[in-house]
Amino acid sequence: MTEYEAIAIGSGIGGLVAAALLSHYGKRVLVCESHSIPGGAAHSFQRQGFEFDSGPSFYCGLKAADSLNPLQQVLTRLGESVETIAYDPLGHYYFGDRVLPVYASSEAYLAEIARITPTGAKQLERFQRRLLGLYDGLKGIPAIALSADWRVIPALLRYPGALLNLLPHVGTISGSVGRLLDCDVSDPFVRRLVELECFLLSGLSAHETIAAEVAFMFGERDRTAIEYPVGGSGAIVAALVRGLQRWGGELRLNAHVDKILVENRRVCGVRLRGGEEIAAPIVISNATIWDTYTQLLDPGDLPEADRREALQTPAIASFMHLHLGIRADGLDPLTGHHVVVADGDRDLAEPGNTCMISIPTVWDPSLAPSGHHAIHAYTLEPYLGWKKGNLYKKRKRSRAESLYRALERVIPDVRSRVVVEAIGTPLTHARFLRRYRGTYGPAIAVEERSFPSTYTPIRGLYRVGDSTLPGIGVPAVAASGILCANSLR
Repeated sequence: MTEYEAIAIGSGIGGLVAAALLSHYGKRVLVCESHSIPGGAAHSFQRQGFEFDSGPSFYCGLKAADSLNPLQQVLTRLGESVETIAYDPLGHYYFGDRVLPVYASSEAYLAEIARITPTGAKQLERFQRRLLGLYDGLKGIPAIALSADWRVIPALLRYPGALLNLLPHVGTISGSVGRLLDCDVSDPFVRRLVELECFLLSGLSAHETIAAEVAFMFGERDRTAIEYPVGGSGAIVAALVRGLQRWGGELRLNAHVDKILVENRRVCGVRLRGGEEIAAPIVISNATIWDTYTQLLDPGDLPEADRREALQTPAIASFMHLHLGIRADGLDPLTGHHVVVADGDRDLAEPGNTCMISIPTVWDPSLAPSGHHAIHAYTLEPYLGWKKGNLYKKRKRSRAESLYRALERVIPDVRSRVVVEAIGTPLTHARFLRRYRGTYGPAIAVEERSFPSTYTPIRGLYRVGDSTLPGIGVPAVAASGILCANSLR
């Protein structure tokens, strides 16, 4: 058996961050990726000259030296960086016939809201002031210094000033956004707006979303810069892979891990599809909690109570994806991000009601042939009921209609401009990302329970990614990789 000091399963952001940092700390590390492309949900793919993001497309603080973004801090530690393009406004939100430009600056954002509801703008200012205060307090403690073990205490004590600044916000850090919203905001439009911001971040409601996450979002938007990485999200993945390899780590693509090898409740390595076994005393799973505990481990590997509790974790739905290459003639000017809420009275999480649209070629034309735009649109879609068969293509096209209708709010004649089309379903999401039912992540409500830590009941087995602390989103999964690597340093 080939031997390593640590093996990471999956090259998503969390897995790459953990593996690259461990390599930087001097450990011999291997990343096993079942796909032919690294990056997990953040990978990019090409189709007929177009470069498409498969998932995240919104980034802040990738260049600022004082950014709170854990991803930026990791890249700096690894000696890597990405070229970025700053832009503002970040895009537009569509509520029925109302269109709201969304600016990075809190002042400009509030001015736009005041055009709709002056009272609501004042309430939102008070609400944002609380969250920005929390952001400023958190900013004094760099995420790159933290761990998930006892060493976090001396690490925190190195920043006494920051700890003092955080004292007034102790009750807010682990609380929900909804609590603050109930205290500060009664205006129905602003409450709906904050609910939308929470949904876009976590896939959950304000009362289910942790306040620290939204504080980070508002703070990075207001205090750093909204940026798009030149080359798309794949450029960030490439930088992390360079950082991994710069410090001696290895990445193997098309290396599907079939099982985590466990003896006497202790990890001893992994077995790949085909039978190859690779030894390591540490295994880090970047798979979801459900895939880790049902696909990668045998039932007897875990205490039954721990396994049962983990598998009871509720999951957010999967997605319908629409990737389009379109002719761009006559479309200037366009903004790059759009969120269309079809019916303001319906649940934001209802399939097809909230559609997210990204047009990254607004900032980086190199992602498409000259005179064209690349578009990624997506909306929540339950996994249940999807199966391959005679009606699959018909259903796929039918369920993509909500995305086309949303796009027509931005580009009315979009259908006549299409030169490349790819429609993805929950089955596509599950297949290419190797995710349980293609889920966006765990539906963990902050007021009911917390995200599990990097540790597991099996010695030597750790987890990173969006089903571990601190949660969903690129900055959060990067932070999970930091917490894991620093605990194993």
